[in-house]
Amino acid sequence: MPKSRLAALAELVLAAALLVPALAWAGPTLDSIRQKGTLRCGVNSGLLGFSAPDRQGRWSGIDADFCRAVATAILGSPDKAQFVPTNTQNRFTLLQTGEIDLLSRNTTWSSGRDSTLGVVFAGTLFYDGQGFMVRKSAKISSARQLNGATVCVLPGTTTELNLTDYFRSHKMSFKPVVVNELPQIEQAFFSGRCDVFTTDLSGLAVTRLKVSNKDDYVILPEAISKEPLGPLLRRGDWEYFTIVKWVLFGLIEAEEYGVTSANVDKLKAESKDPSIQRLVGTSGDVGKGLGLDNDWLARTVKAVGNYGEMYARNIAPIGIERGLNAQWKNGGLMYAPPIR
Repeated sequence: MPKSRLAALAELVLAAALLVPALAWAGPTLDSIRQKGTLRCGVNSGLLGFSAPDRQGRWSGIDADFCRAVATAILGSPDKAQFVPTNTQNRFTLLQTGEIDLLSRNTTWSSGRDSTLGVVFAGTLFYDGQGFMVRKSAKISSARQLNGATVCVLPGTTTELNLTDYFRSHKMSFKPVVVNELPQIEQAFFSGRCDVFTTDLSGLAVTRLKVSNKDDYVILPEAISKEPLGPLLRRGDWEYFTIVKWVLFGLIEAEEYGVTSANVDKLKAESKDPSIQRLVGTSGDVGKGLGLDNDWLARTVKAVGNYGEMYARNIAPIGIERGLNAQWKNGGLMYAPPIR
């Protein structure tokens, strides 16, 4: 029985679809990035270890390096990342309106943000928690002793909400001192406008390093919240989302298998380990499914290092141990699905 015209047309459409390369399915953000030749990345305007410019205007920090990693995977070079300073008030708006392509700015992953802002988190780049810093002269050893304190806090943050929840749950009161920008809120704390400064523990450690009399300040032992910090992008461009997500997983998995910026070329040439071969692109076809070449992760690790190298370069110097950010084999939470 001869094929109907409808069946023949269906077969033709299917065959054509199978011949379309992965890049043709890229969404608007990914298309725009490739057309511009740059990745516009929103970062903190100045948080040591995460994202901060030096006197020459070069950005450093683990969040900035992640921007470079995504730019390298998609565009071939870490220099294709363009950094846009953001604050707690405008960071989501800049992403929603398309003024940036990626927000990599010590931002907490929460259900509200993930479901109401038109954005999606690609994963967790740094596990943190909220804490408190006080003057040593106050002789305070626990957050439970802060009843009635004046507290410096950044607005529009999960920090502000956690602060209220913590004091309410412990039947304590506080007086907020709300300042929009980090430098100004740090100045308010060090000048005595407030008794306490609260933010992520990593941020407190950085703030304490900024003063010559750092031993006059104490970070209290309690972590009052979970703060999984990660990169986020607009919803709806799922091909781009998949790339960003797997760049993060790839950096984590590269550390697990010992693939570094120093040895990646050697491993590409010599490794017989099937897992490493897939990571460096000498076997399998992982890149094709992402709309990238198979060299994407090897190129990225060579440019910025694996997750451990990024941590050692940016976070370790400010005195924060790996802790929860260690590899899962070492008691941490850094665990990536397999690349295969």
